[in-house]
Amino acid sequence: MDFCDELKDSVRDIWENVVTHDFVTQLGDNTLPRPTFDIYFDQDYLFIRDWLILLSTAAAKSPDFESARQIVAFLHLGLGGEEELFQEAFRERGLSLAQIDGLEYRPTTLHYSGYLRTVAYSGRFVDLLVAMLAMEWPYLDWAKRLDQAGKQPQNYYYKTWIDIHISQGMVEFVDWLRDSIDKLCVTKADQENARKIFRDILRYELMFWEMAVNSEIWA
Repeated sequence: MDFCDELKDSVRDIWENVVTHDFVTQLGDNTLPRPTFDIYFDQDYLFIRDWLILLSTAAAKSPDFESARQIVAFLHLGLGGEEELFQEAFRERGLSLAQIDGLEYRPTTLHYSGYLRTVAYSGRFVDLLVAMLAMEWPYLDWAKRLDQAGKQPQNYYYKTWIDIHISQGMVEFVDWLRDSIDKLCVTKADQENARKIFRDILRYELMFWEMAVNSEIWA
């Protein structure tokens, strides 16, 4: 078993909770309440800024130009797909630029974003790759499961959200991350640190769904 498969196996229960969460199931069935999706979508818009920091820092820390090219290409793909969808949804909802700029982090998003920034600034290159894999791989998994089950939600944003996360670019980037991590995580210390980051990210991903479903607010 490759190391990345071991990583996934080490968090099997959390993984399954993430990729089969009610949010995902309802999104595929077109039964997800739109206000719930809007909470998630707004928070993901804020979160993508910290995702951008992680990927940009990973590109800067890359040991070679090919690695940097892979990361920058995926960053461009994400900004071209998700960011355009964000702006389209905001226009449909009639949000002004001031309202978009005024979106505030909910507790889980703030904590998760802070964790990503810590990994980005203090982690080694391989640590950043593990963090990226822990974010992108489960998204690819749940989107694939919905697609293979023939889920075609009528809501344009729900359907597009599935399509974005099963794109060829997504598949290729996850494959590249897995191959790179399998080659780089060779010492016991490397692998233990990778397990911790991978587990932490999966926990935050689960909390992110819960934040939207439960309409989390500050106390």
